[in-house]
Amino acid sequence: MEIKQDSKFKGLIKRIGAVAVVCVFCLAIALTIAFSVPKGQQVSNVMGQFVLPMNNATVVKDYADDRLQDNPTLKRWEIHLAIDLQSNDMNVFSIYDGVVKSIRSNGLEGKVVEIDHGNGFTSVYSSLENDVNVQENGKVNKGQQIGKASNAAGNEKLTGGHLHFMLYKDGKAVDPNIYLDLQNK
Repeated sequence: MEIKQDSKFKGLIKRIGAVAVVCVFCLAIALTIAFSVPKGQQVSNVMGQFVLPMNNATVVKDYADDRLQDNPTLKRWEIHLAIDLQSNDMNVFSIYDGVVKSIRSNGLEGKVVEIDHGNGFTSVYSSLENDVNVQENGKVNKGQQIGKASNAAGNEKLTGGHLHFMLYKDGKAVDPNIYLDLQNK
């Protein structure tokens, strides 16, 4: 009789052990997923649907919200909540369908076009030539040419002709590298 009770106890321990192994495995998967999402960034369902704002572009200054970068024009160190891009033809394109929220011009940023893409995303294209191919409140399509990049941004004059590109999610600047395929640029 004592042997049967011992076998039942061993069987119970084996079942509990199997459940524990499954629980640890599930916890490991959940932690892997949780830590693979960039800290402080929310990955959107439109990720991968955006196109690049310039063809064959080179990143001349990358996004940096956690470290200072040199701005030789202003002779100071600052965070850079944008990516600066250059290309041979300097054509600038809308990264996604949307509506032009505003077109403005000032000495520091040059000509600026701001596009609302919906889902909380807004893109801002600065340092454009004065003549742009869009109008305020007008609709734009993904890949549609907005204008041409230039050296109109007074605050980055020494960078030369370039596009100063910013991306916002729910009103907060986000790293465009998370949403655009810029790894090979």
